[in-house]
Amino acid sequence: MEMAHSHRLPLRSINQNIMDKDKPCIPNKVSLSGNQNLLASTPSNQLDSAIIDNGEYEDAVPVFVKHTEAMLDEIDMIEEIEMEDVEEPIMDIDACDRNDPLAVVEYIDDIYCFYKKTEKSSCVSPAYMTSQFDINEKMRAILMDWLIEVHYKFELLEETLFLTVNLIDRFLACQTVIRKKLQLVGVTAMLIACKYEEVSVPTVEDFILITDKAYTRNEVLNMEKLMVNTLQFNLSVPTPYVFMRRFLKAAYSDKKLELLSFFLIELCLVECKMLKFSPSLLAAAAIYTAQCSLYQFKQWTKTSEWYTGYSEEQLLECSRLMVTYHQKAGSGKLTGVYRKYSSLKYGCAAKVEPAHFVLDGN
Repeated sequence: MEMAHSHRLPLRSINQNIMDKDKPCIPNKVSLSGNQNLLASTPSNQLDSAIIDNGEYEDAVPVFVKHTEAMLDEIDMIEEIEMEDVEEPIMDIDACDRNDPLAVVEYIDDIYCFYKKTEKSSCVSPAYMTSQFDINEKMRAILMDWLIEVHYKFELLEETLFLTVNLIDRFLACQTVIRKKLQLVGVTAMLIACKYEEVSVPTVEDFILITDKAYTRNEVLNMEKLMVNTLQFNLSVPTPYVFMRRFLKAAYSDKKLELLSFFLIELCLVECKMLKFSPSLLAAAAIYTAQCSLYQFKQWTKTSEWYTGYSEEQLLECSRLMVTYHQKAGSGKLTGVYRKYSSLKYGCAAKVEPAHFVLDGN
C-alpha cells in the first residue's frame, strides 16, 4: 500500500535536476524503507529521451515543456485544418412555410425541377427575326418598351408582363407579320396574358383605346384566334417570373434587392439578344447582378447556388450584359423601364449605381 501511494517530488526539484548545467542530472533512487518511499524525480521515459550519444544529459528545455509545446502546435494545426474544411451551410428556405398550405412545401422542389426541364421548350432562338421580312429587332425593342409602359399604366401583375413577352416571341418565331400589325400582336398577346393571369381583365376596348384606335375589335379578336392556334393553346410556360420568386427567396432578399432585380430583368425583355439565355438563368443572373450593384462586391451564396442550379461563373456572361444595359438605361429613346423604376413606387431602383466592377472581371 505504501508503494502504491508513493509521493512525487515537487516540480521545482525536477527542474533543478534537469536544468543544472554544472553537474550531470542523476536520478534519485527509490527508497523503500519506512516512510521514505519516494518515486524517482524524473520518469525513465523522459530521461531516455534526454540522453545523448556520449552518455550525458541534454542541456535543453525541459522535456515536459517540449511535450506541451508540441501538443499546442498540433492543436493549432488541427484548428487550421478544421477552419479550411468548414463550408458555408445550405439553408432550408422552405422551413418557415411548412404550415402554409399555399406554399406547397411538399411539392415545391418537384415543381421547380419540372420548370427547369420544360423551360427550353418555351424558348425561342435569338436569331428568329431573320425569318421576318418586314420587321426587325429594333422594332421588337420599341414594341416591348411600349408594352412595359402599357402594363404599368393598367397596373397589371408582374407575371402578366413576362407571359406577354413570351407569347409575342413564340408567335413571331412561327408566324411572319407585317410591321403595321406588330402593335396588334403586342396588345393581343397582353390581352391573352391578362385572361390567363389577372383577376380583373382589361376589356378589348381598353386595348383598342391604348393603340389610339389603330385597330378594330374584330382585328383584335381575329389575331387572338390566330395566336392561340399558332401556339396550340400552350400558355402554361415557365417564364423568368416564376424563377425570380423562388430565387429571391433563396437569396433572402429585401424589397431593395427585389425591385432592383426586376428592374434588371425587365431591361432584358427589351433586348432580343438576351433570348439566348434560359428564363431560369436570366432570373438568377438578375439577382446576382442586383446584389453586386447594391453591395458593390460579388456575392453568391451556397444556398443561392443550390436552389438556382447555377454557379457564379455560369452567371457572369449574362450578368455583364445586364450591367451594360443598366449603364445606358436612362439614355437613348427606349427609357420606359428606366422611368418606371425611377418612381417612388418602385423605390427609385433604376438610380442605384451599376456594378461596374463586374465588367472589369474583378
